[in-house]
Amino acid sequence: MQSKLLQQYLFTNAFLMRYLRFFLMTWAVAMSAVSFAQKNAVYQRYIDEYKEVAIDQMRRYHIPASITLAQALFESGAGQSYLATRANNHFGIKVGMGWDGPYVLRDDDRKDERFRKYKNVSESYEDHSRFLQQNRYRSLFDLNPLDYKAWARGLKACGYATSPTYAHRLITIIETYELNDLDEDRFGLKKKKKYVEPDYTAYMRHSVIQVNGKQCVVVRAGDTWDSLAKELKISKKKLLHLNEVDEDFVPPVGTNIFLEKKAKKADVKYKDTWHKVKQGESMYTICQFYGIQLAALYKMNFKDDSYIPVTGDLLKVR
Repeated sequence: MQSKLLQQYLFTNAFLMRYLRFFLMTWAVAMSAVSFAQKNAVYQRYIDEYKEVAIDQMRRYHIPASITLAQALFESGAGQSYLATRANNHFGIKVGMGWDGPYVLRDDDRKDERFRKYKNVSESYEDHSRFLQQNRYRSLFDLNPLDYKAWARGLKACGYATSPTYAHRLITIIETYELNDLDEDRFGLKKKKKYVEPDYTAYMRHSVIQVNGKQCVVVRAGDTWDSLAKELKISKKKLLHLNEVDEDFVPPVGTNIFLEKKAKKADVKYKDTWHKVKQGESMYTICQFYGIQLAALYKMNFKDDSYIPVTGDLLKVR
């Protein structure tokens, strides 16, 4: 009798354990599906809101929209991160490269690192595109604009992020949300076994911006004085004169090139502000950054053209 009761107990217990395992597995799958649906909704809303901004950047800077959106989604947590909500910083870009704007402090590789703060999200996207115009990222622009995998791996190889899985995460985001379709549609291309170089001239134009109240454009990889003059419908001679150089000078990527005569002082927001010279800066790169005449920069600092700025020097710009 005891043996039969024991058998029934063991049978019932085994049945209950199997049922419990089945219930837990079903619950876990259901919760996982709910979690994914929620994540997908957040990511999709972000994509719907900012895809046109990314496409606009692609047209003007040659950076695939899929890459821009994937980086923004990952770096900002689809706009939910501290930097995104407090500083409109959707790409995790730190202070540097002559950045004199506002910033916020946030622990990263080190404690209390400075991250750029923007007025709005569009400004963050624009700064991201300009950030990628640095020489260290020049190799990216030799890649097929439809090869998002190569771009993702290239960003990692160029040192954009330290995470060893950075490229894989970008690729996963792009494929999950089919962001590469944005590249195909807007570049006017479809995937082909043999890549044909697209004609960028129909949509890749420099955006004319204002620096110190003067119109200018920002140098991109591959620009020459001839190409800029032709595109901007201004004579090369006048362009060189306005920017105080001769045609042998090759402007570094990211340099402001002015379309009208520069001012004698920097913008009023730099009143009582001194420029601290950074490594690699010259009097010319400084005056182009602030939109002031080279002679005026020398004069207000009581220097002549024999002066070569040294890292750490303080210069008056207004």
